[in-house]
Amino acid sequence: MQLASSFFPVFSLPDDKFHDHCGVFAVYGHSEAAKLAYLGLYALQHRGQESAGIAVSDGDSLTCKRGMGHVDEIFPSEVIKGLPGYLAIGHTRYSTAGDTDLKNAQPLKVSCNKGQVALAHNGNLVNASTIRRDLESRGDIFQTTSDTEVILHFFARSRQAGIPEAVAEALDKVVGAYSLVMLFKDSVYGIRDPRGFRPLSLGKLGDAYVLASETCAFDLIDAKFIRDVEPGEMVILDRRGVTSLHFAPPAASAQCIFEHVYFSRPDSLVFGRSVQASREMLGRFLAREHPADADLVVPVPDSGVPAATGFAEESGIPLKIALIRNHYVGRTFIEPSQAIRDFGVKLKLNPVRSLLEGKRVVLVDDSIVRGTTSRKIVQIVREAGAKEIHMRISCPPTTSPCFYGIDTPTKKELIASTHNVEEIRQFLGADSLGYQSLEGLRRAVGDTQGRFCLACYTGSYPTTVQEPLIAIRNRD
Repeated sequence: MQLASSFFPVFSLPDDKFHDHCGVFAVYGHSEAAKLAYLGLYALQHRGQESAGIAVSDGDSLTCKRGMGHVDEIFPSEVIKGLPGYLAIGHTRYSTAGDTDLKNAQPLKVSCNKGQVALAHNGNLVNASTIRRDLESRGDIFQTTSDTEVILHFFARSRQAGIPEAVAEALDKVVGAYSLVMLFKDSVYGIRDPRGFRPLSLGKLGDAYVLASETCAFDLIDAKFIRDVEPGEMVILDRRGVTSLHFAPPAASAQCIFEHVYFSRPDSLVFGRSVQASREMLGRFLAREHPADADLVVPVPDSGVPAATGFAEESGIPLKIALIRNHYVGRTFIEPSQAIRDFGVKLKLNPVRSLLEGKRVVLVDDSIVRGTTSRKIVQIVREAGAKEIHMRISCPPTTSPCFYGIDTPTKKELIASTHNVEEIRQFLGADSLGYQSLEGLRRAVGDTQGRFCLACYTGSYPTTVQEPLIAIRNRD
């Protein structure tokens, strides 16, 4: 066994997708709050796989458990039993600001002159680095490298007597994307930034109330969706029920359109609209804009399936599941000493040769980031015998990095920022390549009033972005 390990080194799987940011969940007024938080995070696991945490309150004090890895690894039944309380918040994380480290796992829990508080954050604060330098120069000590911690510093510093007023004062000093859940000893807060970058929904389970990044978390626990938390709204869950406060004046809406393209689960309602319906419509518009003379439509699993369904229905070309995904792939692998070409992609995807051989194929995916994985998928389909490969992408070319809670590559790594469509087609090795138009994307998600942030496609950002972030994301 010792000898075998030297012949089979550990291999890390390449990933050429935008990484999901984070997911948050909260519950107030349920005797099994920790169990519900666990289930809610389980449903939101796709939004972050690096770390997870749950904080609970029994009405007197807060208890928090965090760990690295997946939700089911961190919270076996014996751990959940050690988290008593009737209100809780939870978080799944993929780092977009701050190191991948347990100290940055959320919820963050602190004690201050206003009592104990735990905070979980989905999004990214674009002025956090400047704020942090200023606070550190005044003597403040930070326990993490996460942008989220600056909110807690401002909250603790506030001279406002009431908690809602102190939270509002803290949020007035930060800029960017934040959907927050906050836990106090006898209340839960759900908060969305004034532009509404990230989703946050309110639901009800019996006499209890719940909050979640996506409604699929409600479905798992049989909670009823009530409504979205509005941009600039603070929802307070306590013994009085639900109290709604607007802590900020209205701002131009900037909902993340990539939630409907890729991030959210198809079975969720996000920004008041079915994600599945949006993605199928993306496929329909794609078929109208970029038709192909082909024998079958093949989705790149799993995220390309809804758009491929819409493409097939609109074009009349049969849909075939001709790429099979292995859903049991971990993070690292034992690779044979003799190199296998495209080993990482083959671990995830395998072609059905009997469907592809001699066929003209429309290959549908949701996006192209660096292009490296798409190129390997095209090669695999070609080697399986496909006669022609027509690549179709359900969103426009991604040309600019995101600063609002998505871990995007640097600008130079985004292939569409430096290459035109024909050059990308040649790099992929496809016979043709078609991207969804920006107008088609907006129509597919029902954006008739300019409610969505399109910065990753246009480079036009809805807020001023601090120079340190621009330097990182645009570095040479």
